[in-house]
Amino acid sequence: MPLPTRELGTSGLEITTLGFGAWAAGGAGWAFGWGPQDDAQSLAAMRRALELGINCIDTAPVYGLGHSEEVIGRLLRELPANQRPLVFTKCGQVWDPGDPAKPARSDLHPDSIRGECEASLRRLGIDCIDLLQFHWPDRTGVPIEDSWGEMIRLVEQGKIRAVGVSNFDVPLLERCESMRHVDSLQPPFSMIRRKAASDVIPWSIEHGTGVICYSPMQAGLLTDTFTTDRMTRLSPDDWRHKSPDFHTPQLERNLKLRDYIRPVAARHDTSVAAVAVAWTLASSGVTGAIVGARAPKQVDGWIGAADLTLTAEDLDEIAVAIERTGAGEGPARPD
Repeated sequence: MPLPTRELGTSGLEITTLGFGAWAAGGAGWAFGWGPQDDAQSLAAMRRALELGINCIDTAPVYGLGHSEEVIGRLLRELPANQRPLVFTKCGQVWDPGDPAKPARSDLHPDSIRGECEASLRRLGIDCIDLLQFHWPDRTGVPIEDSWGEMIRLVEQGKIRAVGVSNFDVPLLERCESMRHVDSLQPPFSMIRRKAASDVIPWSIEHGTGVICYSPMQAGLLTDTFTTDRMTRLSPDDWRHKSPDFHTPQLERNLKLRDYIRPVAARHDTSVAAVAVAWTLASSGVTGAIVGARAPKQVDGWIGAADLTLTAEDLDEIAVAIERTGAGEGPARPD
């Protein structure tokens, strides 16, 4: 059965409600990696996602300092043109080649944007990026109007089809929208990180901007198997060691919320991971969710979210669980 699709705002792109997230495919050796990753497993996971009907892959140059895009480029080269997925990538994170462990700098200077776009096209082996997104707001003092103007030029020159932003707030969205429509917004959104439902998602609904949320399983916390013991066994360079969500007291609250979800998953004969992702898709204005996997079996664990419709009773039960556990912040129930 084909997966359900939704139009990404007014961009003309129609995407499956689940997209494959290739953050972990970047491997180890950089500031926000997930630890060592086998390229063969990354490729197998991507192939499994496409086999099950997913039609879009999301990545970024900074994921492995170019490595994630290179792995996706290998995948694209083995596929006939008419079977290739839509490719979404980003720009604005500039790293120091001499110190790969140093966090990247958020830089949206027009020259940097153009250079990053050209480098992504080379690594991916394609002529046009389906969706290019600002990864994070600029931290160097460049006016967003200069940055967005460069994105507009890249569209006009046929380098990219659609333009979007990630991790932007409403004031920045407004400034971009005044120059050229924002096709897509990619905010963090999960049962734990719910703030987007109170500001940027309502803005996107009002302006016809598509919303592709990331980390709907909150980096593995909202899955069936994550435990406090597993946290201690993560690779030393796994970025999750730096996240408050994975340390006391948030870790215990988050896992308690996950445990409250188990009866909902059991009623639907599915996984906790699928329920977590379906919860984000139940929110008005959300076009799709980017979901990561490091192996094919992980794709199998959440693919059911595409066809899972949570009932009003399910959503009420989850809202009560959110309030009881005190996990995260933001509205407890999707609109």
